Amino acid sequence: MLKALLLGTAAILALAALGLVVLRFGDALRDRRAWAAHLARQPAAPAVFTPDLVANLPDPARRYFLDVIRPGTPLRTVAEIDMAGQFSLGSRDNPNYGPMRAEQILAPPYGFVWKMRSGMIGGSDGMDASGTWLRFRLFGLVPVARAGGPAATHPDEFRSTLGRVAGEAVAWAPAALLPGDHVRWEQVSDDTARVIVSYRGVEQPVEITVAEDGRPVSMVMPRWSNANPARVWQIQPFGGEISEFRTFGGCRLPTRVDGGNFYGTPDYFPFFRAEVTDIRFPAPE
Repeated sequence: MLKALLLGTAAILALAALGLVVLRFGDALRDRRAWAAHLARQPAAPAVFTPDLVANLPDPARRYFLDVIRPGTPLRTVAEIDMAGQFSLGSRDNPNYGPMRAEQILAPPYGFVWKMRSGMIGGSDGMDASGTWLRFRLFGLVPVARAGGPAATHPDEFRSTLGRVAGEAVAWAPAALLPGDHVRWEQVSDDTARVIVSYRGVEQPVEITVAEDGRPVSMVMPRWSNANPARVWQIQPFGGEISEFRTFGGCRLPTRVDGGNFYGTPDYFPFFRAEVTDIRFPAPE
């Protein structure tokens, strides 16, 4: 009797472990397919940047583009980013930062894939034509967080994730923010411009403040989020500072990004502190 019970328990555990392995490999396959789909959006024969492309933009936006994109640079809109830094799963009062390493593909406004590992936790989140997702595991196997789904059935997650896409485009994919079908610009003040990114019927504004020479120094947006004590979906400020610029593929981009919820308020908490090690604008495969 005991032997049969032990064998039955072992069989159940083996099936559970097999199920976790199958889930992990299925998620990895979906990540690879999403990455390839985003890379395929890279222009194969991009135009090059000239100052006349931004001559009619609000002055802070014009200065921003003239600072971050060199004349003659191919306007590739999809970036691959390698980063390290710190990531917090804690709170403002007890941040409990842990080291993190991540790689990302960013294809505004269509989405991204971010693959991250921090201590014993790793996984990915992102957005593509199928919707949004968040999939993280303990020890690479045991799920600790899974969320997201098709945009039609998970509109809150989609709206929030578009905010991330728009904000990160300011830092790492500026060519994607040139005026076009998905992008328009407005002036806010002498040194601040607002870019409005539109996708699938949702608009996401981001305000960018620049120095006199056009160097972007900070960004803030009204983001749809449930990252608050009540865990309710609401508009709340999200933003941060960008600094330590280097040139990648003809673009002068920040390698230090500190960001978090409630930017500009006493409750601001920069849970994300990224140190970029490389940015590439690969040709489509």
